[in-house]
Amino acid sequence: MKYLIAGLGNIGAQYIGTRHNVGFRIVNRLVEDAGASFVEQRYGSVAQMRVKNKELVVLKPNTFMNLSGNAVRYWLQKENVPLENLLVIADDIALPFGILRLKPRGRDAGHNGLRNIQELLGTQEYARLRFGIGSYFPRGGQIEYVLGAFDPEEREAMPPVIDRAVEIIQSFCLAGIQTAMNQFNNKDSCPEQ
Repeated sequence: MKYLIAGLGNIGAQYIGTRHNVGFRIVNRLVEDAGASFVEQRYGSVAQMRVKNKELVVLKPNTFMNLSGNAVRYWLQKENVPLENLLVIADDIALPFGILRLKPRGRDAGHNGLRNIQELLGTQEYARLRFGIGSYFPRGGQIEYVLGAFDPEEREAMPPVIDRAVEIIQSFCLAGIQTAMNQFNNKDSCPEQ
């Protein structure tokens, strides 16, 4: 069984540590914990790894957020991964900071990366893990907020949330989305909340 795990973000030093790049941060931890490493390939950095008997292709698109669908579609086809084995990890301003939600499908909710994936795959029927970044910005300040860095308190609270995100990804691959949702969606991801 092969899975495509796509963590969304933007390439470039100016985006490291930003809220919009939390997908990159999560897949970095997943790959690091497995002792694997990313290799620059077409449309992104790709790592091949295993979780028990499951083969994972882990992707960080280099297409910038708004064109993430190009990378996801290419690697789904190249690796012959069925759509039900795709998991996309993205930031979500609709969730409070540190809350994680796994969903089997859904709308893009204004997230440009998810919108582009949906457009190019022609469906909303793919799993996504949403990482709450909150919506603590003034009217008209959304772009600056998502492209801004996490504040010091958030950075301090992040390691256990990232660990939980990695557990969710592993559970998605090993036990399936329904079991993973039942196990993780009703628990607080961020102990401070």
